[in-house]
Amino acid sequence: MTSRERVLTAFDHREPDRVPVWLGASPEFMKKARKYFGVDTDEEARVKFGDDFRRVLPKYNGPKFPLSNGATCRSAFGIVRHGYGYGQPLTPAPLKGATLEQVESYQWPDPNWMDVSHVRKEIEQWEGKYAILGGDWSPFWHDLIDLLDMEHLFYAMYDTPEVIESILTHATDFYATVSERMFEEAGDLIDIFFIGNDFGSQIGPLMGPPQFEEFIMPHLKRLIDLGHRYDLKVQMHCCGGIRELIPLLTDAGLDAIHAVQPDCIGMDLKELKTEFGDKIVFNGGIDSHHVLITGTPAQVRQRTREVLAIMAPGGGYVAGASHDYILEETPVENVMAMFDTIGGRD
Repeated sequence: MTSRERVLTAFDHREPDRVPVWLGASPEFMKKARKYFGVDTDEEARVKFGDDFRRVLPKYNGPKFPLSNGATCRSAFGIVRHGYGYGQPLTPAPLKGATLEQVESYQWPDPNWMDVSHVRKEIEQWEGKYAILGGDWSPFWHDLIDLLDMEHLFYAMYDTPEVIESILTHATDFYATVSERMFEEAGDLIDIFFIGNDFGSQIGPLMGPPQFEEFIMPHLKRLIDLGHRYDLKVQMHCCGGIRELIPLLTDAGLDAIHAVQPDCIGMDLKELKTEFGDKIVFNGGIDSHHVLITGTPAQVRQRTREVLAIMAPGGGYVAGASHDYILEETPVENVMAMFDTIGGRD
């Protein structure tokens, strides 16, 4: 099987020739991996790891906003950030305590700022070999947190629900428009609409199912339905303990959850596979919090075999780390041990 055939077979809840491999890694880890393999590009490193996926993203081509001292990036929603990866906001939550009128008059981003003209050519370089992830990341929940402040937004769900709804609608409008333009440009070459919103913590969901169903589901379902209109599978990155939310995610039509964290409360792999394995694809599950960072290659191989024995039967599983962002401190040898075991090369 090609990588693309392998992934689509697993997403169809059938067993492929082997379990598909997912590599999600920080730029710092990939730099270390390039050195380890003696190669010049991330693409060459991905081939060495055996990654079955490739991803395309829209490119920002909008106004050049100045960054304040110490800032490393600015979101499309006006939030200045600093720190590792995407970092943490430096900007005070600009809509905290805002009225509905103030929300409506906020400077919302223009989808025309995002360029998708490169997408088709970028995908064509892979000649149909890999499963292609596309669409905007669409982190509307995180934008809500940035704009309102997390503690305040939970109060606002009860005090001013119309404000919550307005912000989520504006954010989803932006992401849906950008993603639809990408699918119009190259949807025939894309396999999976990949979005990301973290609704879980180490000890459970960040909100209960009633709040999730009222505030989040309509906007999440809008994105899922968009992907399905273009005959794409839809996968959402969602960290943490989200066991109580999975029935709602399946009801919304979500095809896959990434990246399953088995060390969170409620995320026992055997229980997840038994209860939901025929309803949704699970991606991840190999502990990057402890085993991949502090274990030996032998321990990584053993744990990988244990996870595969639970999750692989019947298809509906993609193997990889329990978080997308493999950190710089993770030994490359351990990641190779994981992927060699998945690929039957150990």
